[in-house]
Amino acid sequence: MSRYAFYNFEFGVLKIGYTDSAVVLLKKVDQIDADSERSAVSDLAFHQICEYLKGKRRIFDFPCELNGTAFQKNVWNALCQIPYGETRTYKQIAVAIGNPKASRAVGMANNKNPITIAVPCHRVIGADGTLTGYAGGLSMKKALLELEQGRPVRKEEL
Repeated sequence: MSRYAFYNFEFGVLKIGYTDSAVVLLKKVDQIDADSERSAVSDLAFHQICEYLKGKRRIFDFPCELNGTAFQKNVWNALCQIPYGETRTYKQIAVAIGNPKASRAVGMANNKNPITIAVPCHRVIGADGTLTGYAGGLSMKKALLELEQGRPVRKEEL
């Protein structure tokens, strides 16, 4: 059974869903919609997200569990292979998972990514290089990509 913890961060409110042993949800939300119970697991994940947003972390190692279909898990695992500071297109991810005609399905899997930032769906862009949909909003996606290019996230720009 999942519990939830809420934290204020640069983009608003971060909701972290977790079990006794792993994070199962990490996403930006507009409001607190459940009881907030912080734990060692949720605190660790939040601490690592804060380090990332300060430019002090590139890899996450908090315990997490990705729940989804086999296809979604393949996409999410491929996202985790995109190096910090780089981007890939939906088509490139589709090719990487061995299903070159699945660009749209890759987009749908990105949309269902339960662990934003740490599973870096923000690193996936349109074929023409444009920023396309992001659950946290395009301004957050742009800020995360700029952070990875060496420009810190500044609240006043969000």
